[in-house]
Amino acid sequence: MANNAITNFQCPNCNGPLAFDTASQKLKCDNCGRTFEPAYIEEYYDKQLAISVEKGSQEYKADETLQWSEEDAKHLRAYNCPSCGAQLIADETTAATSCPYCGNPSIVPAQFSGALKPDYIIPFKLNKDEAIKKLSDFYRGKPLLPRAFKERNHIEEIKGVYVPFWLYDSQADADISYRATRSFSHREGDYVVTTVDYYSILRQGSIEFIHVPADGSSKMRDDFMDAIEPFNYDEMIPFEMGYMPGYLADRYDVSAQQDTNRVNDRMRNTTAHKIRSTVFGYDTVMTRRQTINIHEKNVHYAFLPVWMLTTKWQNKSYTFAMNGQTGKMIGDDLPVDQLKTILLFLAITVIGAALLLILLFRVL
Repeated sequence: MANNAITNFQCPNCNGPLAFDTASQKLKCDNCGRTFEPAYIEEYYDKQLAISVEKGSQEYKADETLQWSEEDAKHLRAYNCPSCGAQLIADETTAATSCPYCGNPSIVPAQFSGALKPDYIIPFKLNKDEAIKKLSDFYRGKPLLPRAFKERNHIEEIKGVYVPFWLYDSQADADISYRATRSFSHREGDYVVTTVDYYSILRQGSIEFIHVPADGSSKMRDDFMDAIEPFNYDEMIPFEMGYMPGYLADRYDVSAQQDTNRVNDRMRNTTAHKIRSTVFGYDTVMTRRQTINIHEKNVHYAFLPVWMLTTKWQNKSYTFAMNGQTGKMIGDDLPVDQLKTILLFLAITVIGAALLLILLFRVL
C-alpha cells in the first residue's frame, strides 16, 4: 500500500532537512544554512501537504506491518519516511516526529486537518543548549543537592515538544458573603474589657478570563504544565505547520470538554481569591456563602512550546519541564544531601543560640 501520510519539509535549494531555528525564528537548512519563512515553506509544499492530508487515513495499521499485541496495535501507526523509505512506528496521536534512521523531521499532516488543526501556536524561543543551561541553573538554586548529583547526573533525553493546549475565554460571576469582626480593648480598673463588633459583608462582581490554559495531552503531567506558566500570549500567532520541523508534537487526546471542570475550578479559586482581597481592615473574616458561576465564551486550540528533560542518578529517573518561550522550569523532587542538611541545621542552631545569648546580655 502506498503511503503519503507523512511529510518532510526539505530545503528548496539543496533538498536538505529543514528545522525551525529559534534564533532567526525561521526554518533553517542543516546542509546549506539557508533560512526560509515558515509561511513560505508551507506554501511551497502546499500541494504535497494537501495530498498527504487527503491520504492521511490510508496510513498502515501497526498490526499490518509488525507483530504487536492486539491492544498495542489499536494505538500505533506505521508510516514510510519520504526521505529514506524507512518504516516509522508512531502513536496514533503523533503529529510531528523525526526519522530514527535518516534524522529528517517528519510531520503527519492529517493530524492538522479539519477540527484537529490548532488555531494558534507559540514558536520556540529557547533552543536545546539554552534548556540544558537552564537545568544547570536550576541545580545551582538547590543548596542541599548532593555534589555528586550535579557532577555525575547526565541528561539521558531532551526533547522539544509542542504540547496541545486548550485556551478558555470565560466570565466568572461571583456572589459571596463574609462574616467579619473587629475587636477593641480598654481597661476599666483592674479589668481589660474587649468589645467585638460583627459585620456582614456582601461582594458581587464579575471577572473576565482570557486564555486560561489546560493541556490536552494525557502524556503530560498536569502539575508540570501548570507550573511552567505563564506563557506570553502576545507572541501567539495563527498556526502554521512550518514551525513544526525539528520538534515533536501530539494532537490532543483530552478534549476541551474533558478539561472544562479542571479549568473552571481554577477560575473559581482565582475569583474567590480576588474577591476576598477586597475585604480588609478586619481582625477576622470568614466566608459564609459563596456562589461563583462560570460562563464559557470561547475555547481555542493551541500548540505551546515545552522542553522535556530526563536525567538518571542511582537508578532513579528525574523529569524536568521547561517553558520553551520563557525558560521557567519545574522538576521532580531532587535528592537531598543528608550531611549538608545536618550541617545547615547545626549552623542555624549555633547562630540562633548566639543571638539569644547576645539578647540576654543586653537585657542583663
